[in-house]
Amino acid sequence: MFRGAITVLGRVLLCTIFLLSAVGNKIPHFSDVAGVMDSVGVPAPRLLLAGAIVFLLAGSLSVIAGYKARIGAALLLTFLVLASYYFHPFWKLEGQAQQEQMIQFMKNLSIMGALLFLMANGSGPMSLDSLWKNAAAAPTEEPGTLAQAG
Repeated sequence: MFRGAITVLGRVLLCTIFLLSAVGNKIPHFSDVAGVMDSVGVPAPRLLLAGAIVFLLAGSLSVIAGYKARIGAALLLTFLVLASYYFHPFWKLEGQAQQEQMIQFMKNLSIMGALLFLMANGSGPMSLDSLWKNAAAAPTEEPGTLAQAG
């Protein structure tokens, strides 16, 4: 029980940044975010922003619920790789700006590591994936089996 609760909490904490990014920033400020994306060289910013929102929402909810969590983690990883490349290019900068962007890039690398861990190991206990896997593996009894035993 304790391991399951900690796993759920870990999935929620891991995805909070992605879910709130979509709901609290990208959706309500769609045009502004698309403009920023255009300014840093993201191709087709409005289309890719719509895709990013889908990846963020679907990936976050998938991981939090533990439903097809490996796929959800892959969606979030894809988003994070692209966001890190376009928005935290510390290798193009110098001085304080380079340090600040390197920190953000390294933070994203840490989150990428957690997503890769999730992809490799699954969503753990107290997840829909685990529930359905256990239900599918449970033996089924023939009708009347218990009555015959007595």
